[in-house]
Amino acid sequence: MSEQGKGSASASAAAPAPGSDTYKGWLFKWTNYLKGYQRRWFVLSNGLLSYYRTQAEMAHTCRGTINLATAHIDTEDACNIVLSSGGRTYHLKASTEVERQRWVTALELAKAKAIRMMNDQSDDSGDEEPTSQSDHSEIQGTLKILVSKLDDLSTCNDLIAKHGAALQRSLSELEGLKVPVEGGEKIKAVNERATLFRITSNAMINACRDFLDLAETHSRRWQRALQYEREQRTHLEETIEQLAKQHNSLERAWREAPTLVSSPPSAPTTNKEGSKRPLKEEASDEDEDTEYFDAMEDSPAFITVTATENTQHRRSQSNLSGASGGHPNDWNQDDHVSSSCNDVSGKELQPRRQRRTRIPDKPNYSLNLWSIMKNCIGKELSKIPMPVNFNEPLSMLQRLTEDLEYHELLDKAARCESSLEQMCLVAAFSVSSYSTTVHRTAKPFNPLLGETYELDRLEEFGYRSICEQVSHHPPAAAHHVISQRGWTLWQEITIASKFRGKYLSIMPLGAIHLHFHSTGNHYVWRKVTSTVHNIIVGKLWIDQSGDIEIVNNRTKDTCQLKFSPYSYFSRDVPRKVTGVVADSGGQAHYILSGTWDDKMESAKIIQSSRGGSGSEGKQKTVYQTLSPKLLWKKYPLPENAENMYYFSALALTLNEQEEGVGLTDSRLRPDQRLMEEGRWDEANSEKQRLEEKQRAVRRRREAEASDAQDEECDYDSGKEYEGYQPLWFHQRRNSITGETNFVYKGGYWETKEKQDWSMCPDIF
Repeated sequence: MSEQGKGSASASAAAPAPGSDTYKGWLFKWTNYLKGYQRRWFVLSNGLLSYYRTQAEMAHTCRGTINLATAHIDTEDACNIVLSSGGRTYHLKASTEVERQRWVTALELAKAKAIRMMNDQSDDSGDEEPTSQSDHSEIQGTLKILVSKLDDLSTCNDLIAKHGAALQRSLSELEGLKVPVEGGEKIKAVNERATLFRITSNAMINACRDFLDLAETHSRRWQRALQYEREQRTHLEETIEQLAKQHNSLERAWREAPTLVSSPPSAPTTNKEGSKRPLKEEASDEDEDTEYFDAMEDSPAFITVTATENTQHRRSQSNLSGASGGHPNDWNQDDHVSSSCNDVSGKELQPRRQRRTRIPDKPNYSLNLWSIMKNCIGKELSKIPMPVNFNEPLSMLQRLTEDLEYHELLDKAARCESSLEQMCLVAAFSVSSYSTTVHRTAKPFNPLLGETYELDRLEEFGYRSICEQVSHHPPAAAHHVISQRGWTLWQEITIASKFRGKYLSIMPLGAIHLHFHSTGNHYVWRKVTSTVHNIIVGKLWIDQSGDIEIVNNRTKDTCQLKFSPYSYFSRDVPRKVTGVVADSGGQAHYILSGTWDDKMESAKIIQSSRGGSGSEGKQKTVYQTLSPKLLWKKYPLPENAENMYYFSALALTLNEQEEGVGLTDSRLRPDQRLMEEGRWDEANSEKQRLEEKQRAVRRRREAEASDAQDEECDYDSGKEYEGYQPLWFHQRRNSITGETNFVYKGGYWETKEKQDWSMCPDIF
């Protein structure tokens, strides 16, 4: 009883009043017939009830979650609560009846709010349903309410008529009796009033029926009008989309048109009057003061124009396209980037090993997507059992390693003397990590707890990378890269994902750290949200949207990047990315522009001034810049990539067999290997076996933790059960962000050198 009393007190202290967004406290949860009820910490938030073994577990391990929107809440006795949803049932017990009532009230309010949010939830991705659908539903709902009320009135009318008839019969019988004349007159008056009451009741019912008929008539008229508006809107959207495609095609054809002059790009062309004029591809920028950027949300609004003077020092756009082919000399112009960034000594090393350039073609298996997805709405993606048909033959650890596809940007940044120029390259690197996702709509394999992945490119490119799955619920992976060319990158990423019925939102949580050895510059940034559209109907496509803030914590330089979401009605190019690089004082020095699936450019600011108000009434800053210089250009996909899951050249090598890797390496995962070989039925069987094996290990670990906790309570030993600990990473508090996350503790590459993997768990 003392423990129950303590639980009640703790709940009362920790939980706010029912009705608030979050409610926390201790409850007793039924586990099994051996252990009975066990004390657990419950958290009610955003329509989800989650529980943990202790309050400290909230930071890393959730034991279970139930969605209240589809849950049934019942009470067995004075202290018990039963929650059931989709075959899952929680038997809970509060310490007192008062505490039970508080929880029931909070759960009912949270359930009502969750249902309301689920019904009112709109598609915020720019692909929302026409408003006429909601209007139609509202009208239908109103009509249903009117019909219901009319039925109630009809029932009342029947009762009134029944009782009125009985009253009249009784009065008629009284009239037949021998009563005084005065009494007979009163009875007759009462009879008349009863008749009038029945007539009035019938009139009221008829009036309600007429009103309902009128409402139905107007409803049909409204529906026809709304249907016409919906068809007009659909037609308008199709027309605008077609115009946008034609506009993009014309613009691309104009950009790709060959120049009309054959002069060297470094020498401007002169006309008969001897005046200098720019080349054709530069004309639109030089002569028309083209606007490159609109106002960015949540950042100072600005307009960028290209400088029209001193053109003799500038190169044409055709030279930029040459730079994309591997000519970093373009960075030397106008001190745009110092020459130290262009030192390529030791960069072009010939690889000592021939890597594979293809994998078996993807089989063409049909699958009913809706039959699998319809029961998954609102659930965490990591908790949904999925066949390999939705996967690609790479794990999440390997996808994380794909961020290094354009590692040469960091090699170049490490040689920069200017921190602002270095920031431009770091920003380009952060954008380049999304270039491989434009066609990659398949889901990577969820790594097993303790699974690792190494990428050793020390001889070819000077870096080594190691990833490890450090947590399963929530899923979290730690990543560490060390390069001999002057930089170290590390990150811990937790993937939060929600299936919304029509689209899937993927939110990577966690900071990315990049440290340059020579200067001590330490950059920190976070990833944006990825959205997979047309999950149920239509062709799958991916979009990236949100803001990235990159901060140099030594110099306090910043870069604000904005990933614009795709919209039919936008005049911007699809997948647009814009940004501003500023120093510690907030003064802008570079403008960044491009797309996350193709390239990024930077333009040095030479002058800024306050301009007029924009369309939204905000005053814009006008930046005058030099011609943009190429920072990054996407590599073309390998031949036949559409039949190889649209893998890039690096992705094709990630699952290639390697000798000497750890026993937990993703390359050794059997279901992933079977899928790559095209044996999908066997891969599905292996996937189920591995997941069940992982669940059994987790149950055993939980039982050990429970036994350790019981021993601690019985003997007061003072020792606390540690739980699962990763092999190559440990938790440390970051002095810059203040967050506690997993960082590399060393030892992996030394263990690989010795080929002593005895400490590795058997996860496959």
